[in-house]
Amino acid sequence: MLQDMSEDVRCDRELVLAAVAAGGWCLEFASSLLRADRQVALAAVRNDASALEFVAESLQNDKDVVLAAVERNGWSLSFASEKMRADKEVVLAAVASNPLSLQFASEELQ
Repeated sequence: MLQDMSEDVRCDRELVLAAVAAGGWCLEFASSLLRADRQVALAAVRNDASALEFVAESLQNDKDVVLAAVERNGWSLSFASEKMRADKEVVLAAVASNPLSLQFASEELQ
């Protein structure tokens, strides 16, 4: 979808929102500004938890965004910030979704 579009399209918030709602992986091709948009990030990870890899670093530290991802697929904890990997609520949600995700938790929580 977005990978074949012009930079103008990749910067269009409404088009990117529609694209990531249909396929969260499209976030990889959105503009950096939109990868830092909380609403866009939430739409992407709710569709595809692995889209957490492509959200802005600041949002990989946003508890709501990370929880939305790990509740869908605990494996996405691997893309969360160190702070979120040390958050008990986040780790419990990830492990509930995928017990193997415990390996991505902070040492203190393992």
